[in-house]
Amino acid sequence: MENRMFGGIYGTVLASALLAALQSEGERFTPVYDALWILVTAVAAGLVHGYAHHMAVHRTGSAAVRWRRLFTALGDEWPLVVAVLPTVALLLLAGAADWSEGPVSTAGLALNTLLLGGWGTFVALKSGYRRTSAVLVGLADATIGLAIAVANALIK
Repeated sequence: MENRMFGGIYGTVLASALLAALQSEGERFTPVYDALWILVTAVAAGLVHGYAHHMAVHRTGSAAVRWRRLFTALGDEWPLVVAVLPTVALLLLAGAADWSEGPVSTAGLALNTLLLGGWGTFVALKSGYRRTSAVLVGLADATIGLAIAVANALIK
């Protein structure tokens, strides 16, 4: 459960940051290209995180055992990749429907902010928080998404 919660939050923040960073700034909007880069980056981040975790807790054992542990560590990173899929789907839909960049970016950042709030609330409830406190944690997590949106507006 811990990896799913970590991956969900981390992947959603990653998707928001990449969505903001990949804005075209006067260039032609390429939502399919952006979607693929978000997906590739999430897969790479998951592989690197899984490998780093595996190496950090490296224990002795036969080669077969070490390989199995490595593949288990890499497999534990799937929630991070799954968490970027709403943003990837939105961008693919934008490419198919020929939507303009501004509304797509705004919708993506808003969606991810809502997802961060949901993840935060869910994680807090699973960790034993009461409902009111869990919602406050969710709002705090959603603030991360809002901060990315504000930073995007200020930087761009």
